[in-house]
Amino acid sequence: MPNVYTFKDFEGSSHRILIDLIRRYSNGARTLLDLGAAGGELGEALRKQFGRTIGFEYDVDRIGDLHKHFDQAVIADLEAVRRLPAQADAIVLADILEHLRDPSTLLACVRDSLSREGHLFVSVPNIANVTVRIGLMFGIFEYRERGILDSSHLRFYTMRSIKREIENAGFRIVAFRGSSVPIRLIVPRAPEFLLRIGERLLTIVTRIWSGLFAYQIIIVARSR
Repeated sequence: MPNVYTFKDFEGSSHRILIDLIRRYSNGARTLLDLGAAGGELGEALRKQFGRTIGFEYDVDRIGDLHKHFDQAVIADLEAVRRLPAQADAIVLADILEHLRDPSTLLACVRDSLSREGHLFVSVPNIANVTVRIGLMFGIFEYRERGILDSSHLRFYTMRSIKREIENAGFRIVAFRGSSVPIRLIVPRAPEFLLRIGERLLTIVTRIWSGLFAYQIIIVARSR
C-alpha cells in the first residue's frame, strides 16, 4: 500500500491545485471523502467548506491525526473496500490509483457513492514527465523512495492513459491540470526567493506543455 507522502502546499504543487479545484467545484457541497488521507492536511484545509468530512487511511498509526482533521476517520485497505458512504459530494483520490492492483474496482465504488452533482478529484504521477524521459534516453529507470518512480507504484500513467482509466470507469472529465516539478523538495536549502522564481517559471511552462512538464496529473470528473 502507499507510502505516506509529505503535504505539498506551494505554488504549482498538486495539493494546492487540488484544494483550489475542490473549492471551485464543490460550492455548497455537504460531504467530503478523502480516500488515502495520510496525515489529514488536505481535509483540514477544506473542513470549513463541508458539513461532513471523512478521511480513509491504510496506516493505523495515522488515526490520531485523522481524528484531529476530519469529522470521521476510517482505517481501511482501499483494495478491499466495496462500499463507501452514499451521496458524497466530493471524493478525493490523491496519489492513490498508482498504488492499486485494480483501480477499476475502487473507481466503481466511488461512482456508486457520488451524489448526482458530486465530483471526483484525482491526482497521479505523470510517467511521461521530462525528467523520466531524459533518464530513459540514457538507459536510466531506477525506482526510488518517493516521486514518480516510487518503488511502491504498481501502475504508471500518462495524460492519455489516466483519462482513459477515468472515462472507462463511467466518468466524464470536466477539468484537467498539471502540477509542476516540486523543486522545493529537490533543493530545500536553496534561497527562498530563488525557489519562488523557479516555481513561478515552472508553473507557466507546465501550463503550456503539460504533457511534457507536468509532474502530477490532476483531474476533476463527474459520473456520466
